Amino acid sequence: MYRLSLALAFCAALPGQTTIQANLRGGSGSPKCTGEVVVDGVAEVTVRGQRGSIRTLDGQPARWVRLDCNQAMPTNPTGFRFRGIDGRGSQRLVSEPGGGRGAVVRIEDPKGGSEGYTFDLEWTGGSDFGGGRPGGGGGNGGGGWWGDIDGNSQQRAMQACRQGVRERIRSQYGVNGVNITRIDPDNNSGRRDWIVGDATGRQGGRQSSFSFSCSVNFNNGQVRRIDVRETGR
Repeated sequence: MYRLSLALAFCAALPGQTTIQANLRGGSGSPKCTGEVVVDGVAEVTVRGQRGSIRTLDGQPARWVRLDCNQAMPTNPTGFRFRGIDGRGSQRLVSEPGGGRGAVVRIEDPKGGSEGYTFDLEWTGGSDFGGGRPGGGGGNGGGGWWGDIDGNSQQRAMQACRQGVRERIRSQYGVNGVNITRIDPDNNSGRRDWIVGDATGRQGGRQSSFSFSCSVNFNNGQVRRIDVRETGR
């Protein structure tokens, strides 16, 4: 059994690892994933949720070194940003995540021999709603009436609700660093224009939690009404 465990550990560490499960370390701070890969040529790196993959386009097979995240990337992240940290060649974001697609980073290593590349993927919030196809499922309530609303309207509604809730909590409760921890369509009958969720923030040196609901006009993305209730400290 001991020999088998060593063999499995050795195989897991072999070069050429093209897929990886993120190390979700948790902790505070802005949502972020840090990826490190080794490239000798040209490769595209995709990060979706808590999993990463590599496709080698030219040169020697690229491989993962690590993928560290403080939380899984949502299906539809907001405030998304890519930052190349190090590596002698070029790395750039060629496809932003959203609607079920992952973030795709293209890395081009111009010199002979392999090189390590590190990058950060950061976002401010997001949801795991479906991709916006009529009747589409997936995520937190992606089907039902929410699935009948196009993806752009979904994103406008979520962003308007999220921003309005943060402003309301800051002004009403004096809370800083508001973090939206859950945001879903309200599936109760008669609430087809409502979005509900939970949030946390720092209040007087202590962590506070809140629940909220937003009534949104999906035609123009404007928030009609916001209700916020403190649920605990």
